[in-house]
Amino acid sequence: MRVTGLEQLNRLKDQGLRQIYPDRLKIVVGMATCGISAGADKVWTALEQQVAGDALPAVLEKTGCIGFCQREPLVDVVYPKQVRVSYQNMTPAKARALVEALKAGEFFRENVLCRFDREEFLLEGISRPYADTSPPSLPGEIENYENLPFFKKQIKIALRNCGFIHPERIEEYIARGGYQALHRVLKGGSPEQVIAEVKASGLRGRGGAGFSTGLKWEYARNNDSDIKYVICNADEGDPGAFMDRGILESDPHTVLEGMAIGGYAIGASQGYIYCRAEYPLAIHRLKIAIEQAEGLGLLGDDIFGTGFSFRLKIREGAGAFVCGEETALIASIEGRVGEPRPRPPFPAQSGLWGKPTIINNVKTWSHIAPIIIRGAGWYASMGTEKSKGTTVFALVGKVNNTGLVEIPMGISLRDMIFEIGGGIAYDREFKAVQTGGPSGGCIPAQYLDTPVDYDSLSALGSIVGSGGMIVMDEGDCMVNMAKFFIDFTKDESCGKCTPCREGVLRLGEILETITSGRGQETDIDKLAQMSELIKKTSLCGLGQTAPNPVLSTIKYFRQEYESHIREAKCPAKVCKPLITFTVIADKCTGCGLCRLQCPTDAIEGAKKAVHKVIQEKCIRCGTCLDACRFAAIDVE
Repeated sequence: MRVTGLEQLNRLKDQGLRQIYPDRLKIVVGMATCGISAGADKVWTALEQQVAGDALPAVLEKTGCIGFCQREPLVDVVYPKQVRVSYQNMTPAKARALVEALKAGEFFRENVLCRFDREEFLLEGISRPYADTSPPSLPGEIENYENLPFFKKQIKIALRNCGFIHPERIEEYIARGGYQALHRVLKGGSPEQVIAEVKASGLRGRGGAGFSTGLKWEYARNNDSDIKYVICNADEGDPGAFMDRGILESDPHTVLEGMAIGGYAIGASQGYIYCRAEYPLAIHRLKIAIEQAEGLGLLGDDIFGTGFSFRLKIREGAGAFVCGEETALIASIEGRVGEPRPRPPFPAQSGLWGKPTIINNVKTWSHIAPIIIRGAGWYASMGTEKSKGTTVFALVGKVNNTGLVEIPMGISLRDMIFEIGGGIAYDREFKAVQTGGPSGGCIPAQYLDTPVDYDSLSALGSIVGSGGMIVMDEGDCMVNMAKFFIDFTKDESCGKCTPCREGVLRLGEILETITSGRGQETDIDKLAQMSELIKKTSLCGLGQTAPNPVLSTIKYFRQEYESHIREAKCPAKVCKPLITFTVIADKCTGCGLCRLQCPTDAIEGAKKAVHKVIQEKCIRCGTCLDACRFAAIDVE
């Protein structure tokens, strides 16, 4: 069937609703990368075996990631016209027990995470997954999705469909309002009106730079050319970041629809999705989504019978971090070495093959359709004066609840870490949070009430970036953290410009001398001066932001640098050359566990006699500390 108008689109919407809410029991397994890595594939296999045949009249389906990665694998049971119950940390054994309970007509009580009351499907495509607040017709108290701290302060726009639809079924995306925005702009909105709406929304690029999306589109629209291009930057390479991957694996059509709208706005008929090859599941689902959209006429020639044509191709990147920079990404698509070039001209003036090109991130494209449907005023009502709407973060590190979260701009770091994140794991003390990936700054505890927005984080020496947020506790050494991120950017530098190629290398060398106990008093000022020089003279954003971890840790944790240099001590007891393991005689029982586990035979002692660490053999691996049951190993 080729979709030419609302009638066919609504027919597909009805079909999708029947798929999401069939008239019989439905079991759903979260099958994004986070779920699969936690064992969801094994849970799926167990459920498939149990549900096979007529033993249980149920539908078994897959979905993407709802964001609560800490609790994966997640399994949902949807009771027809009643309630959806989510189960956490599932195993094959528990999956089999769940099915047995369902066969017996009973309610499975183990591992209940929350209840989702029947969802409200709004035409606009923004769904509240807890619209009906009436109690479920099931026994027992089940915590509601709305009241879970992890979800309570989130507002889901880019992630609105993640974890609720089958990512490989276009009908389910349409059931949640999908492709209504594209139909609206093609049937009744001029390109200038679309750009004006995006500009008025205040949407800024979610890929890192934070430039006005509508303004970028306007520049490209105003450049005369017979050919123009639209690109989605899905080259996500930050340590601990998985925002783009989560969306592409869970709701690929939201990116496709946004790109088609962007193509119409600037006058482009061709788009590219540049995704790193390390995301095979995301690429697989993108290919299926493009094929489905083309099959229905939602991509391709003469979309909705309007004469507008738009096609998409996927380009797989080889994993070079620098290709996240837009001009390096363009070079890679063209088949050249992925290196940035000086700007101007900007891609909106001369981009892919010299033609006007707009490049936006996965998260940016995911906001476009909702803005078109709900309006610029609705979107601009969220966030702060200069940072509108919502943004997506990968919240990772030393927090109890790691996962993918979408928050309104302006929420505090404290709320992010202690409300949504559930606080610091193992009740340890919070030390710092790094925002913005490897090029972000490390923010200490005294700034926990800082709003998460472009200007506030920039004022502290950090960035919003593409959306990474790494939480650190008292056991993290800030000098070592700076070294880790500098090592990463050093390896990922393309080497084209001297400040980045040589400067970041020198920063790494100095940090290495400090963490190994060979630092000098002048090293701290040398690091700061060199960092400022690199920021001012590097060619692209990678080099310009690479020193942020160094500058922020010097600014807020200078005493740790001084301890490493003056006392040859690592306060966090992390840097191996600066720590010593010894046995506490009063606590040692002579059990021998530490001696048996030591990989270098650096511990000696007879059975039931006090043991001793031979410092010449000790490699400071910490195995003895982990093995000891009597807290008899001291670290200094």
